[in-house]
Amino acid sequence: MSYSLPLVALALVATNVAFASGPAQNAAATQAVATPQVANPQAAAPAMQEPVLMQAMETELHRAIADLGSSAAPVASTREKATEKKPYFVSYSVADAESVTISAQYGAITNSTANHGRTADVQVRLGSPAQDNTHDAHRASALTTMSLPLTDDRAAIERTLWYATDRGYGKALDALEKVKTEQQVRAREEDVSADFSEEQPEMEILPKESPLSIDRAAWESRVREISGVFRSYPNIFYDAVVMEATHETDYFVSSEGSQVAAPNHVARLVVVARTRASDGMDMFRDETFEADSAGHLPDQAEVLAKTAALAKGLNDLRTAPITEPYNGPAILSGRAAAVFFHEVLGHRLEGQRQRGDEEGETFTKLLGKPILPNFLSVADDPTLAQYNGYPLSGHYLYDSEGQPARRVQLVNNGVLQTFLMSRLPVAGFSQSNGHGRAETGKMPTGRQGNLIVTSTKAVSDEKLRQMLKAEAKKQGKAYGLYFEDISSGFAVTTRRSPQAFQVIPLVVYRVYVDGRPDELVRGVSIVGTPQAALNSIVATDDHPEIFNGVCGAESGSIPVSGVAPAMLVSSIETQRQAQGTSRPPIVPPPPVDDASATTGSSKGGR
Repeated sequence: MSYSLPLVALALVATNVAFASGPAQNAAATQAVATPQVANPQAAAPAMQEPVLMQAMETELHRAIADLGSSAAPVASTREKATEKKPYFVSYSVADAESVTISAQYGAITNSTANHGRTADVQVRLGSPAQDNTHDAHRASALTTMSLPLTDDRAAIERTLWYATDRGYGKALDALEKVKTEQQVRAREEDVSADFSEEQPEMEILPKESPLSIDRAAWESRVREISGVFRSYPNIFYDAVVMEATHETDYFVSSEGSQVAAPNHVARLVVVARTRASDGMDMFRDETFEADSAGHLPDQAEVLAKTAALAKGLNDLRTAPITEPYNGPAILSGRAAAVFFHEVLGHRLEGQRQRGDEEGETFTKLLGKPILPNFLSVADDPTLAQYNGYPLSGHYLYDSEGQPARRVQLVNNGVLQTFLMSRLPVAGFSQSNGHGRAETGKMPTGRQGNLIVTSTKAVSDEKLRQMLKAEAKKQGKAYGLYFEDISSGFAVTTRRSPQAFQVIPLVVYRVYVDGRPDELVRGVSIVGTPQAALNSIVATDDHPEIFNGVCGAESGSIPVSGVAPAMLVSSIETQRQAQGTSRPPIVPPPPVDDASATTGSSKGGR
């Protein structure tokens, strides 16, 4: 299962808010390989001076790969029955990040903190690429995660990495023995691909990200003023405005010889609010602004205008009628279509979904065959930092396995071309294409970055609305639906469950065929099965929109983007959302003192 949420991973469906927001022959090795030789860190170092952190990573990695499993490194007493093994692969991945987070509600600051963290993921693989300790259900056995010292104390860093590596080696030994035992008693697997792909080492050390510098007083003032908008809406019982800026440098070294240091910086401003209708139904709206630095976020006037529109729209939803279950034509706005494609198609094209006894493998056998109308193409391109001048959250330079980000053409003119690959091979695909991604502390898997949908059958918005009304009339419907905004969704890809999806719209309108004004409605979610839903797309409009969000799956929560034009579908199915049983607040909120509401509000810093 997976889900997509607005950035900063706001868990808003719950009561509380939490911040998380081409075919090729399988050439994977089928026999054991020689013990890898790690290049001398001094000889392999690029011309520029390496950071102390990276020097420590390389030195300890070299020592670990040379000594683990050798006669000079006796097996610990708790593992005396395990045969000594030398790792064929070890990697260290460190995220070194500084961040500032400022939040407010009801016009008052609730949090203003700065943080610096260093976290190391140590990966140890025993056996061979053909079969190692991560096989089948044991993928997590390769990974050990530990916090590192924040200062460039090389001895302390090396000692921490040593301890993490020793723990990881023990887990790997135990898992390898379990894998061997299980292979003796289980039936032959459907996909006998290797457990790890062999890749060329990557060498690129970019300058470390500069220290994070934020005018916290100015931003506290701005965030207070934005949150203060909701003081005029007594029926909105929860609001949160969060500004988060992060400067991070990701380091990766491996026994294959890879040495990568890649900087990343991002700033996000998230506005979210919740209300409850008289019948107990909870509703929320959100708005996310993103840039490469806090100074490049939109000015205060723009943010305040969009926040006011959000508040008014959410207030209007309280009294909107609940729509009935529906099966008929609809338009998904560009933002809604982007989430729709992310959930319905994107997750099913991730490499690991094509392998394993539990996976539904919806599209595994459809390579080279149409899976979309021939006017649609889909690519995933994490190399793009922007699209038409707007930032994309799914941009990265190197994935979590030290592989360079690459553009992948998934669907061309409706025909399926390939999958999103990590270093876990699947039948017909033995190499990574730079999409092995993970949250710190999770094993990388094939994941989406920037999923981009393009169309050669594009019409104007007005023409698309006319086509919607014509299709609704043809089907004997009094109206079609227009989905303006979608928050989140989830996709089920395992074969023991229905191959279904669900996405949660935030703003939905009935578009009447007789010319009546559009009617705002609530209480509906989109459901269906992927192949039926994707093949019902009739046409698109001519200007794509962007959804920036956080996607959660087995390798954790990662930033993603979707880009798509608005789409007309001939048939979409909806069902009623959960009603809820809690009543709105019994006592109205205390009155707002106009004088205090403006105290400390920002007139500058915009």
